[in-house]
Amino acid sequence: MPKTLYKVTFLNHGKLYALYARRVNSGSLWGFTEVADLVFDVHEGLVVDPTEERLRDEFGDTRVLHLPMQSIVRIEEVEKKGPSTIHDAASGEKVVTPFPMPLKPR
Repeated sequence: MPKTLYKVTFLNHGKLYALYARRVNSGSLWGFTEVADLVFDVHEGLVVDPTEERLRDEFGDTRVLHLPMQSIVRIEEVEKKGPSTIHDAASGEKVVTPFPMPLKPR
């Protein structure tokens, strides 16, 4: 039997985050929702999604994410994992960390 998978979309510092998790519960802290067992893609090649990497760097060691109820936009039970994303909340544009460019010598 496949494990339940949730797509959790929430606001964080003016950005709209979409993460995948195995557990979502109304939290033991009043006004918070617990999101646990976060799911990230594991790539074993040269092609790496920079957004997925950024989210894994930010939340990879998180056991339980306690989200304020008012920051949650939507929680969906899904069949399979799609891409984790970060969008600008105002414009809806995808936020991608650009590849660092070398500085010009002065």
